[in-house]
Parts: sequence; C-alpha cells; structure tokens
Amino acid sequence: MQKLLEEIVAVLPEVQVVGDCDKIIKDITADSREVREGSLFICLKGAHVDGHKYLEQAAASGAGAALVEDVPEVCPDGLTLLKVADTRLGMEVIAPFFYDYPGKTMRMIGVTGTNGKTTTTNIVRAILRKAGFKVGLIGTINIMIEDEAIVAHNTTPDVVDLQRALYRMKEAGCEYVVMEVSSHALALNRVAGCEYDTAALTNITQDHLDFHKTLENYRDAKGLLFEHLHEGKKENKTAVFNMDDASSPILCDRTKTRILTYGEGRNNDIYPLFFKVEAKQMRLQLHTPVGEMDLLLKITGEFNVYNVMAAVAIALAEQIDKKTIVDVLNGFDGVPGRFQLVEAGQPYTVIVDYAHTPDGLENVLKTARSITEGKLWVVFGCGGDRDNKKRPIMGRIALELADRVVVTSDNPRTEDPAVIIDEIAEALKDVPEGKSVELIAERRDAIYHALSEAAANDVIMIAGKGHENYQILADKTIHFDDREVVQEYWKKR
Repeated sequence: MQKLLEEIVAVLPEVQVVGDCDKIIKDITADSREVREGSLFICLKGAHVDGHKYLEQAAASGAGAALVEDVPEVCPDGLTLLKVADTRLGMEVIAPFFYDYPGKTMRMIGVTGTNGKTTTTNIVRAILRKAGFKVGLIGTINIMIEDEAIVAHNTTPDVVDLQRALYRMKEAGCEYVVMEVSSHALALNRVAGCEYDTAALTNITQDHLDFHKTLENYRDAKGLLFEHLHEGKKENKTAVFNMDDASSPILCDRTKTRILTYGEGRNNDIYPLFFKVEAKQMRLQLHTPVGEMDLLLKITGEFNVYNVMAAVAIALAEQIDKKTIVDVLNGFDGVPGRFQLVEAGQPYTVIVDYAHTPDGLENVLKTARSITEGKLWVVFGCGGDRDNKKRPIMGRIALELADRVVVTSDNPRTEDPAVIIDEIAEALKDVPEGKSVELIAERRDAIYHALSEAAANDVIMIAGKGHENYQILADKTIHFDDREVVQEYWKKR
C-alpha cells in the first residue's frame, strides 16, 4: 500500500506543509518504534508521551513525513512536516484515506454493549461463513482474517491499526467484517472511516466509569453507533436492540434506520418460547420473523439466550436463511473463557468466565447456581486503575449468590492488590450463616484453595480473566491462565 504525499496533503483540512511533497508514503504509524523507510509518522500528544519528542528518531528510521501540531526550530533532515491543529483529528482523516476506505466497501457489522459482545460476534461470524461468505472478525480475544488469527490489544484497535486490519481483510477477499465496538472506540472515534450496515446493542450495565464518569455518558458513547448508522451511501441498514435493557428505548428513539428487537416480551421480533438450562447444554425455542427455531445448544445460561437472540437478529438483518442459522447454532461450542468448563479429572465442576462487571458476574453466578447440586464457589477480583465503584457491588453480588467466596487479584496494574481486595471486602462484612469468605491476594493460591476445599457436586466459578493468559502487575506482565492453573493443580495431585 502506498500513496503520494501530495495526495495525503490534499485531504487534510487547513494543513501547513514544511518541506517537499514529492514523496511516496508506504506506511503510517503513531508508534515511533514501527517507523520504517517511507513512513508517515503521526505525533500524538498523550497523557504521558508526546510523539513530537520522537521526530529525530522517526527521521533516522527513514520516515518521509510527519503529522505534527508543533514545528520544531530545526526540522530533521529529509523529513516533511504536515502541521495541523490536532494530530488526532488529522489521523482520523488520513488513516481511512491511506487504506482506501475499506470500512466503507465491505459489509460491516458492529456489536456494542457491556457484556455478550464476544460470544455474539463469534456466532455471527460462524453463521456468515456457513452461508458462504469470507469474514473478518475484530474482537477482544483476537482479530481473525478468515482462519488467520492476530492477537488483539484492545477490544477495538486504534484508528490506524483498525484501518490496516480492515485493508488486509479486504485484500484477502473478505465480504463481511464482524466487529466488537467498545464505548472507548466510539467516544475516541477510533472507528473513523467505518460505515456500519448492521449495529447491535447487547446491554448497558456499569463499567468503564473511570473513563465515562457517568452511566449516561457511557450510554451516549455507545449510542453514537446507532445515531450515525443511517449516514453514508450503503443501503439495507438495520439496528438491533435488546429491549430488556433500559437503554434500548432511549437509543431506539435516536436511530433512523430499520430496527429489529429481541427480548423476553412477545412484542419483540425475536423472543424465547421456551428454554431449559442444563450443565453442558441448553434447549431453546425461539419465535422469529421467519418462523420458530428449535435449538439444542452446546452453550448454556440465560445470558446466552440473549446472545443467541442478538446473533439471530443480526443474521436475519443480513438475510441469512433459517436453516443455516439453526445448523450453526446447534453446532456452536462456545468461545474460550466464556462460561468454559475446565476438565482436569476433578470430582466437581470448574468454570472459567471473563465476567468482570457486576452484571456479568451476576449472570454467570445465576447460571452456575442453576446447575449446582452442592456448594457454589466463586473466585474473583477486580482490575486495578479501572472503575473502583463496581468493587463493593461485585462483592455484594458474590456473597448473595455464592456459598463460598474467595476474593483475590485480577489485573492489579499500578494499584496495590490489597487495597482493591479491601474495597471489594467492604460488602463482605456480614457473612450469613452457612457461607464463608476468604481474602487471598495471590491468584494462584486463591484458585488452589478453592480446588483443594471443594467437594463432589460443588461448582467453582473462576471469574474475571476468562481467555486472558496474562496478569498485569505494577512493573510487568506475567503469564497467567486460570485454565492452566486448574490443570496444573490436578497434575500435581
């Protein structure tokens, strides 16, 4: 991929050029470590790092140009400077242009919500592939270009990485992109240059208030996906809403496209006629606009009823036939780290789940309770440098729904794990008779404790990290996988 620098200059509003525009730009990046011969380096001003300080390094690595807000007194040799008022806004313009607007040419499906995005997008991907389409996936676990997996660092990548990934998908022949769209990405416009065809809301519950400050701001950020859905040149656009979520009616009123709804009520387009949750499967009968769907699913839990309904609504919006949808759903065996059963020869049930919000923890514990004959254990913590208001809420939910509560570390980041645990434990002071609470800071020790004390017929829910195979500490990131720890314990036994 390459563009003439003068072409890039032409799309930038109110740009001042210092230097020669007769150059070929072969790449764009905001990371000075990724600069190579012919790169355009974008100088972003962040909270801790100012990209302008790396102009000399970028020039030495072969950059042909740089997007800047400030022009240095001495310009590095051979570097053309493009001065704009705001490099972040400039990046949002040039990144989609440089990659020929791939997000405007493929069918784009965006799924937003606090919980359920990963399972929903993976089901939709499977349905579209079964229908014969080539599909790209962008999500929390990874980026998929058909069967090629690329590690994802954010739920939604920054605008340059996103456009680069979309370009690669287009070049690989993908007709569809199924994408988790985070509230951060919408608020920070990481999705600049994307035109969505179908957008779905799973739910909005408390999360990320460290960034958004209020639940209303959080909702409004997610609402941007729907408010702008009608814009652009594509046809046949649809918004999908979970009408059992309080935010859906508000966002429906802001939407100017066709709407499909799902939920418990029979006034929805898609609703459950019957479902039965079992330990390793779930029976579900759905009413849909194309007739009833009788499903025997390998994923379980009431929360997955909602994920399935969301996926069905999206598939129907994209005019996928009923048989294809049913065949995929009956064969779909889940997503790593989402209510994942871990088998290590133990006499009880162990489940690993990514639940890291109050709503997510409540959902998985209610489902776990429905399959528990003995005691229900929960091992969980809360992430550091994140919304601390949810910590006592999650403690209260754990104590209410589980019999044995083990509070531990999650990804403490720069916070003291003991402080995080104490904030969770605020809700754990009055322990009802017959229940117990343990505070064990070291996550491996906490998991080992539950594994060593649980009895046959108990269920252990290890929540918070799910698919993650790392733990973020103050000064380093270490390898840590809850599933491996369970296997490791039973190998030692």
